[in-house]
Amino acid sequence: MSLTSFPKPSELPVPAGAEGWEKIYPYYLVFQEKLKEQEDAKFWFCDSQHWPTVYKPFETIGGEFAVKCLGQYNARHLMIPNANGIEFRVHLGYLYMSPIPVPEDQIAARVPLFEQRVGHYFQNWDELLKQWHVKVKGTIAEMETISFPKLPDMVPMEDIVSGKGKDGSEKLLESYDRLIQLAYQNWQYHFEFLNLGYIAYLDFFNFCKQVFPNVPDQSIATMVQGVDMELFRPDDELKGLAKLAVELGLQTHFSNSNNMDDVDATLGAIAAAPGGDRWIAQYEGAKDPWFNFTVGNGFYGHDKYWNEHQEIPLGYIADYIRRLDEGQEIMRPVEALIVERDRIIEEYRDLLEGENQALFDAKRGLAATAYPYVENHNFYIEHWTMGVFWRKIRELSRMMQAEGFWTEPDDLLYLGRNEVRDALFDLVTGWGVGAKPIGPDFWPEEIERRRGIVDALKTARPAPALNTPPESITEPFTRMLWGITTEQVQQWLGAGVAVEGGGLRGMAASPGVVEGLARVVTDADQLSDVQQGEILVATVTAPSWGPIFGKIKATVTDIGGMMSHAAIVCREYGLPAVTGTGSASTTIKTGQRLRVDGTKGTVQILDLEEPGHGEPAELLVTGPGAHSHSHV
Repeated sequence: MSLTSFPKPSELPVPAGAEGWEKIYPYYLVFQEKLKEQEDAKFWFCDSQHWPTVYKPFETIGGEFAVKCLGQYNARHLMIPNANGIEFRVHLGYLYMSPIPVPEDQIAARVPLFEQRVGHYFQNWDELLKQWHVKVKGTIAEMETISFPKLPDMVPMEDIVSGKGKDGSEKLLESYDRLIQLAYQNWQYHFEFLNLGYIAYLDFFNFCKQVFPNVPDQSIATMVQGVDMELFRPDDELKGLAKLAVELGLQTHFSNSNNMDDVDATLGAIAAAPGGDRWIAQYEGAKDPWFNFTVGNGFYGHDKYWNEHQEIPLGYIADYIRRLDEGQEIMRPVEALIVERDRIIEEYRDLLEGENQALFDAKRGLAATAYPYVENHNFYIEHWTMGVFWRKIRELSRMMQAEGFWTEPDDLLYLGRNEVRDALFDLVTGWGVGAKPIGPDFWPEEIERRRGIVDALKTARPAPALNTPPESITEPFTRMLWGITTEQVQQWLGAGVAVEGGGLRGMAASPGVVEGLARVVTDADQLSDVQQGEILVATVTAPSWGPIFGKIKATVTDIGGMMSHAAIVCREYGLPAVTGTGSASTTIKTGQRLRVDGTKGTVQILDLEEPGHGEPAELLVTGPGAHSHSHV
């Protein structure tokens, strides 16, 4: 029997030890008792694509800035006729969203405003995008100048002589405020072009579905997908470094990637080798900016960045060198991809004539111009901007740790961002008057309490959605960005379509059929375990996992769809992918034999017993099985 509704927020059990969790987040982020009737009447879905783990209090900043700024472009900038922004709440540590439609009687009045505004962008795309790069890089450059030094014992004499009249503590407060504002600024810029990229793609997508009712979603995506995308650039830089190392005969320095944790020793040995100076020069050139790249998604304070953990890119380079020495081809098949893309375009274009053919050309051309931004912005905001942001936050946290405010270097993350401002004022007040601040007696115990709550919240997985879903989900951005479709919601509720022969169903994200052994990866630290020819099974993949896509046969994910990173990268490498299965990473075990059909969107587990044994599976797992996007 299938269900018709998801639980209400109040019906979900609070994990033992997490009692009082609501108080560690700002009041405006949690469901309110006084608003229970209105909030229970709305359908909320969990955005575990972007926020798959529980928020520490400070980390809500990414969700707040991202979803607020996404909404402003729909509701205030572009005046999208049928879509305002998205309401959001944190419940039991996870982010839930509810799209806000435009009332029917207001849609018509927004159409001319929308056309005028979108028209301005599309007519001046290249020039405006050039300005965007200047704005975003300028914001990052200013972020880099911010620092949080320890307050001095006294005001320097030159400040007395110059008549400055201030003690310098204002600079500490201003630097913190400015860091927050700069992050907010780049999140505003983030969505300036993103929604336009989706609009252009959605327009072409809907046109194709109208004139070619049976066209696969994969084919539409292939017709507009960029090939030379900046999001692949960090990985391409590593490949270039591997090729140069082979050319210069430096392989021995990379022979054991597990012993490359001593970055300084490795780089020192390479520099001292014949030709090593040339390699080091190319390595240094690649680092800035392309190593501002995280193994996660940039939304959490614990994400590891390549430039701070250089053993990660060095390990990937070592693996590329091994593959080159074995005679493997490590470059993406770019020429073949372009030929295939052009073949599909011509095949569909030839089915049309007259006005429809002209419309096809115009809509596809616009989508092909605008769509690459959908991937490329990700490097500049989630990776580069947030990498610098989190590094500065860690500097501030360590400075305050040294002042006795907390015990662990990253404990600042257990405070909300406005509480950090209060703690800073407490610090400068105590310093300014020559007294001990209150924080060292207040925060350590409070942080331990909150750490216990966060750890308890992590013991439970989030509900995929809350309350009663609408009969059909039509709002375009919900479908396009998150893949929350009527079909997907039915899968969640257990009314999904069964897979012939048993197995998992998801999104047919990249075509092809392969068999192989599963490798389940739930954390980026496990990527070094992936062996040649395995099938990657993960909750969700990150762009920085690119170097392992050349080793694997296929990808299966719990989350994501046509426009997720897993799908896009697999199409770039010509690998099958099934995304949005809902539960592959918890159902499949490492070593089990799988048959992945990326053309149909199915995954069969060929041995249900212990890995390597047993009979073919008779298994049906339902879960989110539709298109979605793995980054905001």
